[in-house]
Amino acid sequence: AEFNKPVWEYLNSATSATRVNQGAAKANQWSDTLGTLERRYGVDRKIILGIWGMETNYGANTGGIYVIRALATLAHAKYRDNFFRDELLVALKILEEGHVERNNMKGSWAGAMGHTQFMPSSFMKYAVDFNGGGAKDIWTSEQDALASTANYMKSFGWKQGLVWGLEVELPAGFDFKLADRKVKRSFAQWASLGLKPAQNRNMPSGEAALFLPAGSTGAAFLITDNFNVIKKYNNSDSYVLGVALLGDRIGGAEPVQGSWPKGSRSLTKAESMEIQRKLAGLGYPIEKFDGKLGENSRDAIRNFQLKQGMVADGYPTISVLKALRSL
Repeated sequence: AEFNKPVWEYLNSATSATRVNQGAAKANQWSDTLGTLERRYGVDRKIILGIWGMETNYGANTGGIYVIRALATLAHAKYRDNFFRDELLVALKILEEGHVERNNMKGSWAGAMGHTQFMPSSFMKYAVDFNGGGAKDIWTSEQDALASTANYMKSFGWKQGLVWGLEVELPAGFDFKLADRKVKRSFAQWASLGLKPAQNRNMPSGEAALFLPAGSTGAAFLITDNFNVIKKYNNSDSYVLGVALLGDRIGGAEPVQGSWPKGSRSLTKAESMEIQRKLAGLGYPIEKFDGKLGENSRDAIRNFQLKQGMVADGYPTISVLKALRSL
């Protein structure tokens, strides 16, 4: 869904009132544990809750498929090269070490397991026996699952005290060439360029880049290195925004203030693949033609827009496709 739905539809679902309210109840229920995890791992509790909510709706939907069968099927089908074969071997090792009974080793169709959906290899590297039960039980122990997630985030470089980012308002006449993930400025420097928080808060400290998930006519965000750490969990900008904004909402923040280009038609998968192929044909470094227009594709779109004299926001639209077709 994070690659197929318009970002605003995806975020509406991710931060629904029901999910926010459930998250607030979980934050209260597990406050002591989350506080300990913040002190031990330095990871913001709101992000841990956001991941938990996004992955399994706080444990309500952990998946009912026997993980060994799922991974064996994918490995046999040679899906994603040797990835699932290796995950199958690791999953067997988890059983051998006694972390979970065979009949309880349930998960998703792809073998993701437990409250926060760890793949077997991630389990072996980052899972934690937080409650001292003798096993790393991410299936039935909320404490083990949340601690494992905090350990995962810390291991990938989460910076304590640094926000993931925040929504901002752009000034009139803003130079959209600065909307490039490689262009980083301090929050103070962005403020000097006329950007201001969309909600009633001060600019934080640290360094950030400008991210326009729906282009120049949508909401705008300044994002930090911690945004990219969340991306290690799922390599989708929409997913990361979902986690971050859900966490913020659980913490009492308002919904996104900016508007979204809901009147514009979203590209079909075939059109997105066509954009990738045409960009690759022009020499841009696009290696996969899968219709998933992630960071690399959007960088190429931005560079193409610059050469064509278009607004260089990196957002894939029908106008971009028509410009590519005209060459």
